[in-house]
Amino acid sequence: MKRFLVGLVSVFVIQGIHAEEIKDFGKDRLNKSPRHADWVDIKSGARTIKAFVVYPERKDKAPAVLVVSEIFGLTDWVRSLCDELAENGVIAIAPDLHSGQKFEDLDAARKATSALPKEQVKADLDATADYALTKIPSCNGTLGICGFCWGGGVTFAYANENPKLKAAYSFYGVAPDSPDKVKNIACPVYGFYAENDERVDATIPKAEELMKAAGKKYEPVLYQGAGHGFMRSGEPADPDVREGDKKACDEAWARWKTLLKQLP
Repeated sequence: MKRFLVGLVSVFVIQGIHAEEIKDFGKDRLNKSPRHADWVDIKSGARTIKAFVVYPERKDKAPAVLVVSEIFGLTDWVRSLCDELAENGVIAIAPDLHSGQKFEDLDAARKATSALPKEQVKADLDATADYALTKIPSCNGTLGICGFCWGGGVTFAYANENPKLKAAYSFYGVAPDSPDKVKNIACPVYGFYAENDERVDATIPKAEELMKAAGKKYEPVLYQGAGHGFMRSGEPADPDVREGDKKACDEAWARWKTLLKQLP
């Protein structure tokens, strides 16, 4: 527990993100979505947290995927990504790990995220996972997790903490650096990384070595021409969309959609 998420909070350099874009990017998709979405209250120890849930349009029960945000918290972009996940057949549930905090700039987001108690983050993820599996009647009992930037590192770390996970999708988050951080992983981990992101990419070889030695499945893919944060900055709706990131975002989504179909 003490080592959970150690070293995961670091500086993220994301070009072209301003206060209004952090708060509002993705709202158009949410407003136009035909899918049902809810805000739910989840009991996490003595606290109650909020989570955003989007349901797919399908006639049978569906897998659920936990969504762990960037350092900016539960923004409209993260919620719009939940809607896109639901469009692809899964129940997306994103806990508000930042307890409703709103950030006007990158520095404020960094400071708030680095101040999050590691035990609290794990407890909130545990509570959300339990909610998805026991409180959502349309969930079929299969649980995955995804995360971005800070959340990508959290995702890889949490895969070592929750044996109920069937898949983990880590997007440009730092990877584990010691055997104890991978020994309990019970699901495949799929990595999505940017070519122009050496800070994060430098952690991949060690993780590959550790996962292989532990007999675990780890499949990292490096997207050429992309920079850190390409799932956000590659969205066509982003006014500052970067072409290399857009190509990587499209390729990553194509791969991810295939993987999502493999969830039991």
